[in-house]
Amino acid sequence: MSEANEKALRIELAQLRQEHRDLDSAVQALAATGSADALQLQRLKKKKLLIRDRIAAIEDQLFPDIIA
Repeated sequence: MSEANEKALRIELAQLRQEHRDLDSAVQALAATGSADALQLQRLKKKKLLIRDRIAAIEDQLFPDIIA
């Protein structure tokens, strides 16, 4: 993997982690209001899962498992 590609992946990873934290806060705030729109809550949770999957894929590229 080239150094430029690795740097780009690390930047994307940091952005995705921040977005995931923001969505987590939004989900908690929406759920805490008690009048949460179930559809909106479901969409936010689904987006969180998609972001988590993308984070895992990037981490696998950056830190591959080495079986000795």
